Amino acid sequence: MADDRPYSSIVVDGVEQAPSRAMLYPVGFTEEDFKKPQIGIASTWSMVTPCNMHINTLAAEAAKGADGAGSKAVEFNTITVSDGISMGTPGMRYSLVSREVIADSIETVVGAQGFDGFVAIGGCDKNMPACGMAIARLDRPAVFVYGGTILPGAQRRDIVSVFEAVGGHAAGTVSDIELKEVEATAIPGPGSCGGMYTANTMASCLEALGLSLPNSSAQNAISDAKKQDSYNAGAAVHHLIKRGMKPSDMLSMEAFENAITLSIALEGSTNAVLHLLAIAHAAGINLKLDDFTRVGARVPVLADMRPAGQYAMSELIEIGGIQPLMKMLLNEGLLHGDCLTVTGQTLAENLSKVDDYPAEQKIIRPFSNPIKKDSHLVVLRGNMAPEGAVAKITGHEGLQFTGTARCFHGEEAGMAAIMDGTVQKGDVVIIRYEGPRGGPGMREMLSPTSAINGRGLSEHVAMVTDGRFSGGSHGFVIGHVTPEAFDGGPIALVEDGDQITVDAETRELTLHVDDGELARRKNQWQRPTPYTTRGTLAKYAHLVASASEGAVTDKYLD
Repeated sequence: MADDRPYSSIVVDGVEQAPSRAMLYPVGFTEEDFKKPQIGIASTWSMVTPCNMHINTLAAEAAKGADGAGSKAVEFNTITVSDGISMGTPGMRYSLVSREVIADSIETVVGAQGFDGFVAIGGCDKNMPACGMAIARLDRPAVFVYGGTILPGAQRRDIVSVFEAVGGHAAGTVSDIELKEVEATAIPGPGSCGGMYTANTMASCLEALGLSLPNSSAQNAISDAKKQDSYNAGAAVHHLIKRGMKPSDMLSMEAFENAITLSIALEGSTNAVLHLLAIAHAAGINLKLDDFTRVGARVPVLADMRPAGQYAMSELIEIGGIQPLMKMLLNEGLLHGDCLTVTGQTLAENLSKVDDYPAEQKIIRPFSNPIKKDSHLVVLRGNMAPEGAVAKITGHEGLQFTGTARCFHGEEAGMAAIMDGTVQKGDVVIIRYEGPRGGPGMREMLSPTSAINGRGLSEHVAMVTDGRFSGGSHGFVIGHVTPEAFDGGPIALVEDGDQITVDAETRELTLHVDDGELARRKNQWQRPTPYTTRGTLAKYAHLVASASEGAVTDKYLD
């Protein structure tokens, strides 16, 4: 049997640690508790956002599970910020930054307090990959719990309905009264955004990595199932400690291939690329952009999920969640079934007793009739993105787009031009200086893409940016362009009127300007003044790596 107190014993054992014990009595420790493994419960609860407003109750359940199994639970909090609230504002610059802050804070508390294991509970876009990064870095027994998805609003609305209604209002197709009604009814209560947006995508990826209990990713936020999942996670960490099982036992290249496969089958968010690269970096796994192309060549899109499709996560939950889909993928030879998970069993063993989907369901397509025969997550290269870019091309948009560049320095300028009708059919909207360093923070472009959709231009306009896209974005959108504009990448050299081609079949992003002209423009280019030179954003801009490397902040240590 493994040493079940390898870290906490250093903090609380022996005469010299009497001051440590004295500090712990007031927070609920008994003398007997000092002999038990200590399990931290990392809660991302806050009233900042509905995604996380209920997580304190889930943390309490996880603590009960750990205590009931024979460990001593200690709850603590970290920050969270809301993408949906800050979207389209300067505050969105802090979103991706918060991923690093959250991962750092979980690592800091678990390391400082000497916890022998921990439960990490996330419910919004950035705190979820942050939990995965902290789990990988610390490599102590740990389980991730997803806070769960929100229920649909009136008329099956969600947050993207509101963003698109804003575009419709600008186009004159949505009245003031209609916009107000959509705004007031789209978000009915706690939980993460309801489509296969970033939160549900990352929850599914973390389950495929083996870091959460089966079906944790497919439960409603307000449900007995989610409370039970949280309780079970606390107990599971206790058993992992007893067995000496660590995240490094689960996190292999094969596990990351499983996560990529599932995110493709679910038609998940492009943010999965950024976050899986970051979690892999934390785990010491050499995952690369081209691995998404390699895996994606053999994996079809099967889930008819929003934003490009019809259904919400709550509706997928009603037919069984993601476990039957994983079983389908395993039976087709598309998952590595021998990967270990936090249950102590392999993925194949976990799936062996899972029932199939009901025969009449329409959410998950059969392999014989996929939505797309290969991945919708398309890694593009070419003279405009020599180090790569990421597109979400589902097939609804077509597979190629050629248009005329219309360039904007920053999201606000691009958004204004979409709203006032400057952007027209045939345009390729270039929004630049929004990369990890140039933003800084790599803001999501949900407001511009939703405005394009709301104005009825989604089939006639493409968007290219060194920023990124919300999981709620759809249309012909290409993000993560590297090198970014702030580093003098080719996206900085595009001029209004240039012709640009996006080709999903050849996986190329081409600027139709000859090399000599590009060299002339590069010689004249000057880096703009940084957004800020002090504080968190400035530190982030100084440390952050390229989007093609996951936008991590410790790459310089390699």
